[in-house]
Amino acid sequence: MIQNLGETALPPELADTGLPETSRLATDLAIDRAVEHLLARQRPDGHWVFELEADATIPAEYVMLRRFFARPDAAREARIGRYLRRLQSEQAANCNGGWPLFHGGPIDISCSVKAYFALRLIGDPEEAPHMLRARDAILEAGGAERSNVFTRSTLALFGEVPWRAVPVMPPEICLLPRRFPFHLSKVSYWARTVLVPLTVVMARRPKPLAPTGVSLRALFRTPPEQVRRWPGGDHAAEPWKTLFGALDRVLQPTHGLVPAAVRARAEARAEAFVTERLNGEDGLGAIYPAMANAILMYHCLGVPEDDPRLVTAWSAVEKLVQDRPEADETYVQPCLSPVWDTALVSHALLEAGGGEAEGAARRGLDWLLDRQVTDMVGDWAETRPDVRPGGWAFQYANPHYPDVDDTAVVVLALDRAARQTGAADPRTPQAIDRATEWILGMQSKGGGWGAFEADNTHHHLNSIPFADHGALLDPPTVDVSARCLGMLAQLGHAPGSAAMRQAVDYLLAEQEENGAWYGRWGVNYVYGTWSALTALNAAGLSPDHPAMRRAVAWLVATQNPDGGWGETGDSYPRRGGTRPDPDMRRGPSTASQTAWALLALMAAGATETTAVERGAAWLLQHQGEDGGWPEPDTTGTGFPRVFYLRYHGYARLFPLWALARLRNLRRSNLKRVQHGL
Repeated sequence: MIQNLGETALPPELADTGLPETSRLATDLAIDRAVEHLLARQRPDGHWVFELEADATIPAEYVMLRRFFARPDAAREARIGRYLRRLQSEQAANCNGGWPLFHGGPIDISCSVKAYFALRLIGDPEEAPHMLRARDAILEAGGAERSNVFTRSTLALFGEVPWRAVPVMPPEICLLPRRFPFHLSKVSYWARTVLVPLTVVMARRPKPLAPTGVSLRALFRTPPEQVRRWPGGDHAAEPWKTLFGALDRVLQPTHGLVPAAVRARAEARAEAFVTERLNGEDGLGAIYPAMANAILMYHCLGVPEDDPRLVTAWSAVEKLVQDRPEADETYVQPCLSPVWDTALVSHALLEAGGGEAEGAARRGLDWLLDRQVTDMVGDWAETRPDVRPGGWAFQYANPHYPDVDDTAVVVLALDRAARQTGAADPRTPQAIDRATEWILGMQSKGGGWGAFEADNTHHHLNSIPFADHGALLDPPTVDVSARCLGMLAQLGHAPGSAAMRQAVDYLLAEQEENGAWYGRWGVNYVYGTWSALTALNAAGLSPDHPAMRRAVAWLVATQNPDGGWGETGDSYPRRGGTRPDPDMRRGPSTASQTAWALLALMAAGATETTAVERGAAWLLQHQGEDGGWPEPDTTGTGFPRVFYLRYHGYARLFPLWALARLRNLRRSNLKRVQHGL
């Protein structure tokens, strides 16, 4: 029977109701099937990589990119068309003919405009019923003139909107001194790699190599040449919004007036930046938008098609194309996630235990050891010049941009595997030490960690007109900081050390009034709360600590009637920041979010509770026949309210992790999670 955690440990809603404990036999069977599912998907060299799917934007942009260069591929475009039409059909109830940013979400104008444009380029007639529905949905939502900056820059390339629809970002920003209010080192890595080549493109304003024969005027409520006020971001703050807006109005008429020598020097600086970071067939920044902009930049600079740089840049884009033969569809991934997937799967398998699972995890970790970045001083060194490199990237290769989050998760797995199995690659201790040195060096002044940069907190830059997405920066976040704190705690760093103390203080200060924590890289408060609670538990906070109790109460209050947990991309605050909107609602239960909630409750000492019992029962009831969990939902975050990610591995590994941890805690006399994650 479920027992209370103590006479005063839990609020009344967690009281024992007499609900029978989830069947141990059913739990064991579910764990075994989930382990088999993951083992069958391990690559021969030991790693895992699952599909990483976003919305309709990236495959639509891929079609546009190839058509810009007169490189049509009828067979592939037909498969992408089927993918786009299926998404439109599946989301009809919530988008009325348009396309959303996440499964079940409302129509997004920018995504819908790009999807519509791609289908027109593929050959769908504008009179087709599905195209008429898409047009009407876009017009009802405000028309294409409400598209975001990146969509408008793409439309300007094709002559669909005037270039004044795009805020001015000239190549000369590459020449600005660091003391200037705007400097490339003051923005995030993803903004830097996307923006630098794009400045050249916006300055050169190239035209498609062949006419498209397509017009989007029917998507505009006001003819695009007559639009005078293009939208900005609701998050922009005064006085910066007015100041930067006035500067843009001054710069708009100066196109073509920059002295040739200055422009040449700026473009050379941009080209050198891109070429240095081209990253082979893994691509600039290892993310699609930067890769596509690199191709466009080289074209603008007159680089021949057979130049190795341009050939490599195209190859990087093509590696992201994902064919689905079983559905006769194709889409394009925004990037690849092998390091992240492999590290997380290793944690889940180590939690499950057993010789076969642990052996597979060790093979995955050996694969990861070969990918530690120790010989490349990346852009992060701009603010941390005295720190030695030692991190891991998210992708197969991205040495200029190792990821703090990935690094902490890899170290946690390496350390756990060595302790648990008593066997480890001899390189492991040195790898852990080097990574820990880098993580400590990347801690920001306030005690937290950003994903790729330290002290990337120049918040005024999110108010420039080009930053209408509100994600130009990489400031410290709860989820990344929690991973680093959990890593340091698991490695045995003293609770009184400066790094540990500051990290705990940072997390406690970031807790929301309702008891949750904001999740920057996963949707959303359930993800952030799981991250924070596992770290605070590892750092030694008691389940009776007020922060832990408040978080448990919030998790219980947000559990769905069916026993699971769910949250959609709309849970991100509408005007930015981390405080939830007053009208925030729960979403339908999902496997990954239910698993995060269970892991969070167990970390907070609430293992033997009705909430955990009901959540575990939900997972057992929803496991698929193949051992995984079906999850069409989007539970990963690229940029809140702008770009979301569906990690196809999450529903395969997190439920296993949660069920295995529940089994281990019930078998253990300690009854407390002993790991940093």
